[in-house]
Amino acid sequence: MKKISEKDRMKLASFTLRAGLATVFLYASISALLNPLSWAGYVPIFIKQIIPVNLFLTIHSFAELILAFWLLSGKKIFYAALLSVLALLSIIIFNLTALDIVFRDISIMLSALALMILHYNRED
Repeated sequence: MKKISEKDRMKLASFTLRAGLATVFLYASISALLNPLSWAGYVPIFIKQIIPVNLFLTIHSFAELILAFWLLSGKKIFYAALLSVLALLSIIIFNLTALDIVFRDISIMLSALALMILHYNRED
């Protein structure tokens, strides 16, 4: 059996993490666009006081779509992963009362952090 080089393992690990994160952001964005009522309860109260929930969910969904495609593009991966960490961290913080649901976001956020570590100081 042929050995896989360190570089190829890094590329495969990066792609796997990026595909997993992109899947999460794609699903959430499409689901929120198609069924905003299911997601409205996760919008923080202070956001609801500033902007209508449906408008916020639409903007947020398009931001998640852009992030998903950015992750899949393989360009400036460190920064896409950093934005993923920040997005997931904000979801966790603003929904701590729903920890039985958002606890999964912690592991997803840590996957984004692992992707950041893989691409720290790299030119991609």
